[in-house]
Amino acid sequence: MGLMLEALPQAVSRWLQGYEAEPVTVGMSGAGVYRWRKAGEPGLILKIRPDSHDPDPGFRLAPEAEKMRWLSAWVPAPEVLEYSQQDGCEYLLMTEIAGRSGAENWPPEERPRVVVAIAEALKRLHSIPLERCPFDQRLEAKLAQVRRRTELGLVDPAGFDERWQGKSAEELLEVLLQTRPTDEDLVVCHGDYCLPNVLLQEGKLSGFVDLGRLGVADRYQDLALMTRSLTSDHNPQFGEGWDRVFLEAYGLGEPDWERLEFF
Repeated sequence: MGLMLEALPQAVSRWLQGYEAEPVTVGMSGAGVYRWRKAGEPGLILKIRPDSHDPDPGFRLAPEAEKMRWLSAWVPAPEVLEYSQQDGCEYLLMTEIAGRSGAENWPPEERPRVVVAIAEALKRLHSIPLERCPFDQRLEAKLAQVRRRTELGLVDPAGFDERWQGKSAEELLEVLLQTRPTDEDLVVCHGDYCLPNVLLQEGKLSGFVDLGRLGVADRYQDLALMTRSLTSDHNPQFGEGWDRVFLEAYGLGEPDWERLEFF
């Protein structure tokens, strides 16, 4: 599958002379993602999305570019080379992070080390001083996004977890409002902390990707997403029990299970 340079904004295509594109199919970001290769040069990644006014910043590339630039001062993240808009689409060009995705089919003997590394990477992210983070993803902001997306008809119940299957978007919003925690354990959160979004090299973090939802939020948002990712049918190389390995490596031998369930 090719991508013609002539179809790209000039601000983007000027970086890609002599490169060849291949689609990236790992992950569930919803964007078109392409890896660009050129002999003797580092790889580049291009994300393309239709322009959107979605209240959820995870569905827009401009917030991701801004957050990526900010985060790279603290932990490994792609370098933003160009952000551009043209003909109803957004384009985000960045450097490729070396390493292997947490979602790869790791050999059985390596899986414990991988899960520990993923937990240690999250501890590193959560240790960033939250007062230095300008992005708000606290529960009030997240629920406002969900409420607005529900009003706009942007929530697809087919994508709900198994536990919420059969409920409408309005019914699930009501459940969230009724069961929300009364306090928040705030840190700088990734916001979409699942296996494809952590890259590892030599047993350590090499970078975080898909950063559109990054911001100050309850740490359990990241913890819950990764525990579900580890036990999801999408990642059969892990499965039952790996969520506890992850939580213990993070430092939570006795997690708040109700909070995990909520997030």
